[in-house]
Amino acid sequence: MDRELWSGLAVFAEIVEAGSFAKAATRLGLSASALSHAMRALEGRLGMRLLDRTTRSLSPTGAGEQLLLRLRPAMSSVEEVLAELDVARDRPAGRVRVNAHRPAAVHLVLPRIATLAQRCPEVAVELVVNDGLIDIVAERFDCGVRHEGGLQGDMISVRISEPMELVFAATPAYLEAHGAPATSDDLGAHRCISYRHTSSGALHRWEFVRDGEVFARAVPETFVTNDVDLMRDAALAGLGVVCLLRLQAAPYLACGALAEVLPGWAPVLAANHLYYPSRRQPSAAFRAFLEVMRA
Repeated sequence: MDRELWSGLAVFAEIVEAGSFAKAATRLGLSASALSHAMRALEGRLGMRLLDRTTRSLSPTGAGEQLLLRLRPAMSSVEEVLAELDVARDRPAGRVRVNAHRPAAVHLVLPRIATLAQRCPEVAVELVVNDGLIDIVAERFDCGVRHEGGLQGDMISVRISEPMELVFAATPAYLEAHGAPATSDDLGAHRCISYRHTSSGALHRWEFVRDGEVFARAVPETFVTNDVDLMRDAALAGLGVVCLLRLQAAPYLACGALAEVLPGWAPVLAANHLYYPSRRQPSAAFRAFLEVMRA
């Protein structure tokens, strides 16, 4: 089979799986126009239409469905053979795609990539920051990183951090103007910086710990964002009281830009886990990445 035809078939399968030209283009690292051109060339060569396209939907034609029934097993067989060959490499090589929430990407994954680069210079890493919940298999990621309890089902998981301490904080200027809260009830009279979850759209509940018990309390949500770094920046701008990872807040607490409030009231987040499909043969590059993340 010639290269152009095989490439066109791979593009066709990717478009159907992704559900749109735009999503398939992102996965393949190509432009949507390039994929559209490849599809026209494939359909022209086969002399039949494979996709029904409208401005709002995309689906395979009857002929496209028949082709996919044969094509998918064939492509899976090729991927399995390539994975087996990859295992035999003397030196790991290739790209590892990782999807992680922002704090894990910044504080856990990124600091360890330098070690991977030294050990395995032929391994490339693509780190995508996403605070929502996604299907890493459908989106073609090798692994994801989320807190325990937010892991995708049917996955192998490896803990890569200890539980993560939180801290309540605000600027000294804000506290001078509004006073420092002494209990969680006092936050009802304060401006509070809150987080909105990307996937569900729900506002994150403020939680507190007292006498070993964790409880939630409603607070005034005077500034809301879906970005934890923007929450930090809002606090530094004096917009109110914020709850951050202590790792994230530490430099600003150390230099006095932020001051801790309600010490001992902040809960602890569950440990972070790296998770990956249990039914996929890990590549040599991914195994090298995993070894570094375990450290």
